[in-house]
Amino acid sequence: MDDISLSVLIGTLISLILLSAFFSGSETALMTLNRYRMRHLAQEGHRGARLAQRLLERPDKLIGLILLGNNFVNVLASTLATIIFLRLFGEAGIAIAAGALTLTLLIFGEVAPKTMAALHPERIAWPAAYVYTVLQKVLGPLVWAVGLLANGLLRLFGVRVTAAGGHDLSRDELRTLLGETGGLVSERYQAMLIGILDLEEATVEDIMVPRQEMGGIDLEADWDDILRTIGSTPFSRLPVYRGSLDQIVGTVNLRHLLPIAQKGELNLKTFMRSVEEPYYVPEGSSLHTQLLNFQREKKRMGLVVDEYGDILGLITLEDILEEIVGEFTSQPAAESPEIQPQEDGSFLIDGATALREINKRIGTDLPTDTANTLSGLILEHLQSLPEAGMRLEMAGCTVEVTRIARKVVEQARLWPSLEHVSELEP
Repeated sequence: MDDISLSVLIGTLISLILLSAFFSGSETALMTLNRYRMRHLAQEGHRGARLAQRLLERPDKLIGLILLGNNFVNVLASTLATIIFLRLFGEAGIAIAAGALTLTLLIFGEVAPKTMAALHPERIAWPAAYVYTVLQKVLGPLVWAVGLLANGLLRLFGVRVTAAGGHDLSRDELRTLLGETGGLVSERYQAMLIGILDLEEATVEDIMVPRQEMGGIDLEADWDDILRTIGSTPFSRLPVYRGSLDQIVGTVNLRHLLPIAQKGELNLKTFMRSVEEPYYVPEGSSLHTQLLNFQREKKRMGLVVDEYGDILGLITLEDILEEIVGEFTSQPAAESPEIQPQEDGSFLIDGATALREINKRIGTDLPTDTANTLSGLILEHLQSLPEAGMRLEMAGCTVEVTRIARKVVEQARLWPSLEHVSELEP
């Protein structure tokens, strides 16, 4: 070492500090990469992204390689710094070298490159992937030996090292990701995508028309009454039954009756020719599953039945699609909407309104696991039939029963927050 000039030693030391900065910065860059953008770029043919993806499939090997290189250059830099400062300051140079090199490596070999890498990971990760791919081949046996020892130590603590998984997002993580897209995805499309995610959680009971509210055509009624039902209904499809909904005959698409009626040939006989076989949907089916079933069976309406075959309600393809794109209908708008905002911040809500719809429209968090409608939730909460004017608190909301009819809550007033109610009350 005495034969080597001081300028060469200093130049070598600076090079080692730069290498330390490279190892530290590239480690942060590779570990903070957006995995989904990396996959996208790799699929698009980006060479650096493909190499980085391959390296990150075994993070234990990559980290072992980085630490091996970083520790090697740091130890070598420490040795050179000691030699340089001994030449310059004698015995006191050892202490000076330790302090100066520690501060230099901390700032220029750790903090600065790691900060830069965290701010611009791709700018550093893609070139670094080329370097590490070559180093992994050259130093493969040494990295393997170090990794074997490290993995053996981890096994003693019950940690098993395997290839990195796909880091698939959960449903809740996807929700959060959609909410953080900013202006890249409009609020309307965000709501649609979240609606698609929710299809797996919701069941047909959550959105079906309950049995007591189902309309239909009774074949035991007079033909004139049947014609009046056909002419006055706002729906394009209706169930057909004899006497009661327990005796379902089928369903009819009223649009198919129009050309028959225009020819003056509509009668009970021609009507029955248009009646299709009923399509049954088992209770508990997820909306996602039922959407696929509707598509496969080429159906647009189904009758929800329980395990005993009893009719629970009716669900249509449009009902499921409305969960994704929002409410739409071909019928005239109702004169009294189900959810009516009031000047005091409360909402007048029809008792038959689905809890999912209330949560979606108002932003509440009413539980949907024990009841499907607001009336059902109130009855389930009280375990008895309430009286008009009764108030109760549920899921951070105050609900006042305003109207009772036919042993159900026909209408209720809801305040979204308890704080708002306390402000209103004297």
